[in-house]
Amino acid sequence: MTAAAQPTRTGHLRFALHYLEMVVSMLVGMFALAPLWPAAATAHPAADALVMATNMSIGMAVWMAIRRHAWPRIAEMVAAMYAPFVVLLVPYFLGALSGHGLMMGGHVLMFVTMLAAMIWRRGDYYHHGHH
Repeated sequence: MTAAAQPTRTGHLRFALHYLEMVVSMLVGMFALAPLWPAAATAHPAADALVMATNMSIGMAVWMAIRRHAWPRIAEMVAAMYAPFVVLLVPYFLGALSGHGLMMGGHVLMFVTMLAAMIWRRGDYYHHGHH
């Protein structure tokens, strides 16, 4: 990376704020859409985890669309949000992980995979200004 291409303090701040915006939009989606799925919470932990990932992904995708991110970046972020839950379904169904472990592990790892997706496409997140 050349000196001109190095992220600046403003770029780092923009990146961190964008991450925070995405977390807030996920929480909004989680709480706003939860009433649409009342039976999922008691149906099965795996269903509950996927419903939760869906609600959070919708909130985040809407915010990214409002911020005029490209659809491929939105799709990547949605995949990054689902991936931990999908991966943890294997040990859950094998009996090696409890329903609580599935939900907690999926949520914790979701923050990591989102950050990884942002770092992988850091040019999009460092230089994507507010519209």
